[in-house]
Parts: sequence; C-alpha cells; structure tokens
Amino acid sequence: MANWRQALHIEPPQGWLNDPNGLCFFHGLYHVFFQYCPTQPDGTAPKCWGHCQSPDLLHWTFTGASLFPDTPQDQNGAYSGCAVACGDLLRLYYTGNVKHPGPYDYIRTGRESNTLMVETPDGIQMGAKQLLLTNADYPADCSLHVRDPKVWREEDRWYMLLGARSLQDAGRLLLYRSQDGLVWQLARVWEPTPAFGYMWECPDGFVVEGRCWLSACPQGLPHGETENQNVYQSGYFAVDGDWETGTLSGFTEWDKGFDFYAPQTLRAPDGRLLLIGWMGMPDADYRNPTAALGWQHCLTLPREIVSGPEGLRQRPLRELDAPADGAPQSVEDGSTVTLPLPFRLRMTADRDFALTLAGGLHLERDTAAQRLVLRFSDEAVGGGRTIRRAVCGAGPLSLDLVVDRASLEVFCNDGATVFSTRFYPEDSSIPVSLRGADAAVQPLRPMAFTVQ
Repeated sequence: MANWRQALHIEPPQGWLNDPNGLCFFHGLYHVFFQYCPTQPDGTAPKCWGHCQSPDLLHWTFTGASLFPDTPQDQNGAYSGCAVACGDLLRLYYTGNVKHPGPYDYIRTGRESNTLMVETPDGIQMGAKQLLLTNADYPADCSLHVRDPKVWREEDRWYMLLGARSLQDAGRLLLYRSQDGLVWQLARVWEPTPAFGYMWECPDGFVVEGRCWLSACPQGLPHGETENQNVYQSGYFAVDGDWETGTLSGFTEWDKGFDFYAPQTLRAPDGRLLLIGWMGMPDADYRNPTAALGWQHCLTLPREIVSGPEGLRQRPLRELDAPADGAPQSVEDGSTVTLPLPFRLRMTADRDFALTLAGGLHLERDTAAQRLVLRFSDEAVGGGRTIRRAVCGAGPLSLDLVVDRASLEVFCNDGATVFSTRFYPEDSSIPVSLRGADAAVQPLRPMAFTVQ
C-alpha cells in the first residue's frame, strides 16, 4: 500500500483534520463538518471548518472548506461547535478564537473566546456572522478558556453547553438557556467538587430512553493502568434529574484506545443517536506517517448509542452490514490467514486469546488479571503507540472488530468497552493470526467518497 487511504472513514484529501463539528441531518442529507487546515498537515494554520455530506452515511461528498476565520471575532480560528436546524436554514454555532500578540499566557490574559452563529441553507454558502457571547458574558470566575458550544432545542426552549476552565484551574460546563437561540442567559454551572481536571471541552448533551446524559473531554485527569491512559480523556456522565437542576454521577470513558477524542452526537431520521469522534489525540507523543504524504487524521465510524445495563453501549453503524463483494472467511484457532482490507472480524472468547494484525498490532486477553490489552510490538506499524488496557471481567467476551486500511475499532461485549487506534500496515492485505479462539470474517465494501 502506498498511502494508507481509508476505505470506511472520513478523512481530508489534504491537510489536517480534527474535531467533528456541526453533525446533523438536514434537508435530506447528513452533514459532517470538522476542524480543518487545508494546507497544513501538521495543523498549525488557523482552523476553518471542512464539510462532507451524504444521503445514507455510505456515499460521501467532500465540498471543501466552508466556514473561515475571516472576522475580527474569529481571526485566529473558527473553533469547534455544532449545527441546529431552524426552519429552512441551518444554524452553525462555534467559538471564534482570538489571540492578541504580546507576553500573554492565553489562559488569563491575551485571549478572546467568542461564541458566534452563522446561518447556511446548505452547509456550503454562509450568511453574515452574529456575535452572541464574549468573555464578558461568561461567569466572572472563568478563565479565558471557554469554547465549543453545543446547542439543541427542547420544545420552546433552547439550550447551550460551553466547556470551560475556572480561574482556580477546575474544569466546568456552562449551561445557557434561550427562547430564540440568539439571546442567552446563564442557567447553571456544572463543576464537581473536588475538581475533575483543569479544563472541560467539547461538551454534548443528549437523551437516551428518557434519561439525560452529558459528554465532555476533561483535561488533566490522573492516569491509571486501565483508566485515563491518554493525554486527555473523553467520556460521559449520567444526569440525575433535568438539565437545569440535575446532578452528575459517574464518569465513563467512551474509548480506551490511542485515538479517540472530541466526540459529538446527532439524531438520524429514524431516531437513532449516532456518535462520531476524532480518531486522533491532542498533544500525543505518537505519530501518523500520512503527514509526510500531505494529510493527517480521520473521523471514527458513526456509532449507534443505546442504553445498556451499566451506562451506554456503542455499536458499529448498521449500514456496514450492507452486502459486500467477497465470501465470508474464518480464522481458526492456531492459524494465520491473509485478508484484504477492509474487513470485519467477529469472535467469542471464554479464555485467554491472542489476535495479531499485520504482524505488530495485538489484541490479547489475560483472564487471570481480567484485562483486555491492545498493544503494538512494531514501531512502524504503530507509529510510536505502545499499550492500552481495559478491565474485561472473567466471563465470555464477544468481540466485533472493524479493520480499515489504517485503523482498528474494537467493540467488546456489545460495545460496553471500545478501543480505537490508527495503525499502518505495509500492504493492502494483512496477515491475521489467532490463538485461543475462532473468528468469522466478512469483507466490507468501501464507502464512496468524492471531492466536489
């Protein structure tokens, strides 16, 4: 393989991609925006929004950059945000980043974090930008780090979540309410005691089977052997009660792998709650060799979010089950087979097992320690990634793996535990070795991805 172009995942034709933004279904199309640097695969240029659209989550059209940092209120970047349908227009809410030149720390001095809104009829043509909130409108004990609006409507009320950092370096979420989505009033502040990280970003709020949930990306959590293993984390809290008076309970990581951050949700027309994350990690010490080829990063597959016995479950998008060319295969215990990418591998294990992909990516179970381990033994295959662990219990495990040309997503026990990682095999077909179980393999049809 010459360049590791993905077959199933949204990635930029060139440049840098990070957080998914503005996820929605509008006028018969799914819209996925994302943080985008078209000319810089290292992400050093001011961020704009890239845009893809699809009628079915399988056939995607990339329409290019659509929202640019072109006003004094967003001159250093059109940062992350969301989309809300409002009549015949789509409203995009986002953070305008401004960094003043000078000897500033950009936490307490020298920064503007502006909340802006712009309307679009199609996700491509943009109207005039409206400034909704500035740092003067946020609580006085907030630092200048306030960003990533997530807006939604409930009957006649609008809500907005903003991620923030206090002057005492505690992560928090700000909840605003509005009657029209334009004039906002602070409704409450969520801030656990004691502090849970120094900054929360990329917030989201949604309802599953009548219960409210909050998603956020806390920065600064202590790392453990099976918890909070990445530089920064992303996870969700249950809300005991309603948005304005409820309390938060628990924190569950969305993903235990190397590459998952800044997830956002959207509702499909059939009512499914879908989640998409950035298959990357800010400030990580591992790398992606596609940067040398002119682009870097991708988004995760859309995942279906459902309620489970303990928290939420993530399942691969059911559209992946569409018939593909090629007959199903199997990988028997103790065997090695060569499989063309992409494919889906399913297995059940009631004892220790070891699965190896491309000679250097390993998924293993240690029953005695009740651990599921994802590790790399080959520096080139992993790009500097090492090891991630999760508690898996002692009972039988069901595993569902989606293996693309440069990524792996592992769904364990119906999505109770998930691992996501990039990996970089030498060829478009890879050796797959398995010990301790048998597996069924189904070829997957590549999505259609066109550039407009």
